[in-house]
Amino acid sequence: QVQLVESGGGLVQAGDSLRLSCVVSGRAFSNDKYAMGWFRQAPGKEREFVAGVSWSGTIFDYADSVKDRFAISRDNAKNTVYLQMNSLKPEDTAVYSCAQSWQRSPWIVSKRPDDYDSWGQGTQVTVSS
Repeated sequence: QVQLVESGGGLVQAGDSLRLSCVVSGRAFSNDKYAMGWFRQAPGKEREFVAGVSWSGTIFDYADSVKDRFAISRDNAKNTVYLQMNSLKPEDTAVYSCAQSWQRSPWIVSKRPDDYDSWGQGTQVTVSS
């Protein structure tokens, strides 16, 4: 059974930075290689893709709204994925969730929530103006 646990959220002011972490435990069948993604959902809005990274940590994708401000990385030895968020804006306020894509190629980064199989509970990020 796979578990994903996020941490690092909080209340910050516009312009501040936060780093989210997502620790993956357990194992999905015999597949121990997987791409990872971060998504967010604001009240009254649909879940949206934020950033994704391949198993190797060398292929990335970002939502246009966070490019040049956010950076995703991973440490496979620690089973952890990070999301460094800089220059935060009030519109970044949302619940941020990490997700694991273990049924698809670990070298493909998808923006579609349906391509991710396991999800964390999420961590709240609130940015005040």
